[in-house]
Amino acid sequence: MARSQTLDEIVKNNLNLEQINEFNRIYYGREDHCEIKFKPASVIASEKFEVELAAYSFHAAKEEVRKPRLVKLGLVQHSIVLPTNEPLISQRKAIFNKVENIINIAASEGVQILCLQETWSMPFFLCTGEKDKWSEFAESAENGPSTKFITNLSKKYSMVIISPILEIDNNNIWWNTAVVIDNGKYLGKHRKNHLPSVGSFSETAYYAPGNLGHPVFETQYGKIAVNICFGRHHALNWLMFALNGAEIVFNPSATISEFGESFWGIEARNAAIANGFFTCSINRVGIEEFIKTLDNKKITRSYYGSSYITAPNGCRTPGLSRVKDGLLIGEIDLNLCRQIRDHWGFPMTSRLEMYSKELNEKQ
Repeated sequence: MARSQTLDEIVKNNLNLEQINEFNRIYYGREDHCEIKFKPASVIASEKFEVELAAYSFHAAKEEVRKPRLVKLGLVQHSIVLPTNEPLISQRKAIFNKVENIINIAASEGVQILCLQETWSMPFFLCTGEKDKWSEFAESAENGPSTKFITNLSKKYSMVIISPILEIDNNNIWWNTAVVIDNGKYLGKHRKNHLPSVGSFSETAYYAPGNLGHPVFETQYGKIAVNICFGRHHALNWLMFALNGAEIVFNPSATISEFGESFWGIEARNAAIANGFFTCSINRVGIEEFIKTLDNKKITRSYYGSSYITAPNGCRTPGLSRVKDGLLIGEIDLNLCRQIRDHWGFPMTSRLEMYSKELNEKQ
């Protein structure tokens, strides 16, 4: 069996239609994925730029007083373009060109909030153990090249765009940061709260753990938050975004196949159920190779994509490809957040005061 296959491809190739429907009911939470068709021009563009397209809808119950709060989300996963030994400016420009093509497709399909993958505008060199060699990829969150590039597209399409970057501040401290731009306006940023030190991913050697808490950004389309990569392993991280009012939480990531792929599809889905919001999991894709300066050792990292969206009722989309660039669109109704919270009563039964007391006693 090819390692490039997704779970959906394995299922479709080995089950009949009746079995597939039953699998979908149990695993995905509904028999029908509620697929949305793309415009012919988008399909042509996706073939030209070799981008996988997928789109699904999530419906809420019709209400007498409240109107539907429909929002179109876009998740982008992509590989780097040039070898990592090419000039930095060339590498970044090539990625900019690729991402702009994908965002153009998203805009033509009416996407209103779009999230890119973790440190999208550079190779994920953090596995090399080297810092100085790559320092020029670090940039200002407020006016760096990635922010300027995304700001123009956000303004052009009246779109909210989440742009995860490697930030350097005025004190030359590095941060793993997600910048939020709404219709060309800088709304703010979130810095990654939890940093891994597992295997070759020793991110504590590069930047500091986040110091901005759990901000929720009130955009023109809804209240959003960003839980960057490793933060998804921490249940309280998700909880705090919920307590601060998030309706959609994005999880931009850069995760390799041997680093937790078996629970990639579980954690954000659990968080959506427990907290009554939509979760959007974005993982980079492709193979990245690095040659270390000191010993000429080659380091290769393979990312498995598989981006997906989960609704607060636990229903989720199929994942994007494990090997291809992709755009996943979700048409959601934010009324579903409140409806599910009312149905399950998790906020009412959460007993936060009890946990707060016990956690303080453990300090």
